[in-house]
Amino acid sequence: MTDTALTQAQFQSPELARQFLEAQVWPNGPVCPHCGVIGHGKNVHYKLQGKSNRPGLLKCYACREPFTVTVGTVFERSHVPLNKWLMAVYLLCSSKKGMSAHQLHRTIGVSYKTAWFMAHRIREAMKPGIINLMGGDGKVVEADEAYFGTAPGQKKRVGGYGHKNKIVSLVERGGIVRSMHVATVTSKTLKPMLMNHVKPDTHLMTDEAPYYKAAGEYFAEHSKVNHSKGEYVRGKVTTNTVEGFFSILKRGLIGTYHHVSPAHLQRYCVEFDFRYNNRSKLGVTDAERAQIALKGIVGKRLTYRRTDDVSEAVQG
Repeated sequence: MTDTALTQAQFQSPELARQFLEAQVWPNGPVCPHCGVIGHGKNVHYKLQGKSNRPGLLKCYACREPFTVTVGTVFERSHVPLNKWLMAVYLLCSSKKGMSAHQLHRTIGVSYKTAWFMAHRIREAMKPGIINLMGGDGKVVEADEAYFGTAPGQKKRVGGYGHKNKIVSLVERGGIVRSMHVATVTSKTLKPMLMNHVKPDTHLMTDEAPYYKAAGEYFAEHSKVNHSKGEYVRGKVTTNTVEGFFSILKRGLIGTYHHVSPAHLQRYCVEFDFRYNNRSKLGVTDAERAQIALKGIVGKRLTYRRTDDVSEAVQG
């Protein structure tokens, strides 16, 4: 898989896409999603090649259950050809500010409704597995909040941020970002959040907002810049890194997606976090980023009913 992606073999047919996906998901041989046995051959897993069997169907010798590479993944039971799935993954991973469902449906040739659901499945694959604490001795973590749209139960009004959706992002300088859609931004909500995600021996940097004061006492050092007085950099003290991430996030939400339901906002945060955490500055190419996302499809099945029920609940 190279950066000239859509001309590559795996995007040309479902069969080639399946072979490519098997190599990504099963680098050490097929893994039974039912019992976890790894390997191949007549004493482990074997192919079912009858005329009535779909391509790539295997049967586990241990538990006697049939399976393919898509069983137990976000691709399970989808009628969309697998090569179109791989195209969608690549496009969403390589577009810095995201790709709308309308653009996706026009590009890969599926309905808008299908493209919308595919994008949400791919965002599930982008979710990180193990959540490690950020920062550490000698490291800097910047924290800040952003506001977008109108929160549920709130009326849109001029001035202030109380009616908006709140997003808190933590950025380890030179490292990863972690963003969370929160109901409120207060000292009581921010302190446990920071303590649960950042190591105590970290140097925390924020703006002058008072709700960071209690949390700052937990860390080795807490430095602030005073934006209200026009201060944005004081030596090494700044929140420009996290604000740079917010500029990408907001341009994507406003310019690409336009309207994002509060019920799904966390999923969009995960998408932008994923691309930032696997950015080209860290040596990750578009192709490698898509491969990382493909490795995350296992064990994260998302049904349309689950996704649609959330939308209906929010929309009334």
